[in-house]
Amino acid sequence: MKKVLFLCTGNSCRSQMAEGFMKQYEGFQAFSAGTKPAERVNPHAITVMKELGIDLSSHNPKMVNEFLADEFDYVITVCDSAKKTCPLFTGKVKHRLHIGFEDPDGHNLDKFREVRDLIAEAVKKLAE
Repeated sequence: MKKVLFLCTGNSCRSQMAEGFMKQYEGFQAFSAGTKPAERVNPHAITVMKELGIDLSSHNPKMVNEFLADEFDYVITVCDSAKKTCPLFTGKVKHRLHIGFEDPDGHNLDKFREVRDLIAEAVKKLAE
């Protein structure tokens, strides 16, 4: 079983969606966290994921420090490096990857769907 941690700053949208998608694949344990966790998962992220049958409504943003003692096969940052500084994970990791996605926060549902679909495609490639 491969353990994957998706990181973003707020852990309210992109990393949560990536976690939700990765949990759909056999052989993977998926988690997500942030360096400055938001109070809740973005409601638009919950809505657009539910459209694909993935329920994030019980998810909560988590602080990356909760995972520092764990070992991961992959730690993947999903923030858009052109707009934000991606968090750094200092725990035990076999592979570190960066796959940046634009932050849809503050945009309409169409932007959330666009980012969701890009994340779905990237996660599918990782799971293959």
